[in-house]
Amino acid sequence: MGRIYTINLTPEELAQLAATARSKVAALRDVRRARIVLMSAQGYANQEIARKLEISQNSVSTWRRRFIQEGLAGLQERSGRGRQRTYDNDMVETIITTTLTTAPKTATHWSARSLAKKLKISHSTVQRVWAAHKIKPHLIKTFKLSKDKNFAAKVRDVVGLYLNPPEHALVLSVVEKTSIQALDRSQLGLPLKKGLCGTMTHDYKRCGTTTLCAALNVLDGTIIHKCMDRHRHQEFLKFLSLINNL
Repeated sequence: MGRIYTINLTPEELAQLAATARSKVAALRDVRRARIVLMSAQGYANQEIARKLEISQNSVSTWRRRFIQEGLAGLQERSGRGRQRTYDNDMVETIITTTLTTAPKTATHWSARSLAKKLKISHSTVQRVWAAHKIKPHLIKTFKLSKDKNFAAKVRDVVGLYLNPPEHALVLSVVEKTSIQALDRSQLGLPLKKGLCGTMTHDYKRCGTTTLCAALNVLDGTIIHKCMDRHRHQEFLKFLSLINNL
């Protein structure tokens, strides 16, 4: 019968191992090793831990012993293990630089396969480099910078209206749907960086001839609508007055 290694955890070790065991983003091997140590500290036998975690008893014994001998550092992956990479640091720099500073002729951003074809490497190599440096060219975030000096106060007023509306108040939620052709983004997008996806404004510079304002009367199903020559707050206030006078 093999030797049983007893584990006593300090509060710091217990907190770190518990956080790793609950993590949704940590590597599976790290989560499993943390659970092995936690269950060992709770008095579970190797056989029971192996059955619950669906791994071999030898693995349980190995990581229990490694923790006893080296502490938390013993749960880390040994250097030199696994398959050695077949690309050098220059190729890593080339992949990152090409991804962040260039774009293919027929697309807005590189895919792993299109970049691999250009650099004559495997697409899995590109994926590994992107993952290691947290580069995700396919993701886009939108942003809008307001130039209104009173923007913060207006936001508080609007949020307060929704959270604590006056008695008999009518709150209207409005979404712009003018059907006017979008020509360009209202501001230049921020550049792609390491660990950050591309960004662009959520609105466009528009060119059109009319603005349609419409509302649905939920009581009888009728539509209230009016076309405006311009797209300003004055036209919207006129439409609100039209609804109020009906």
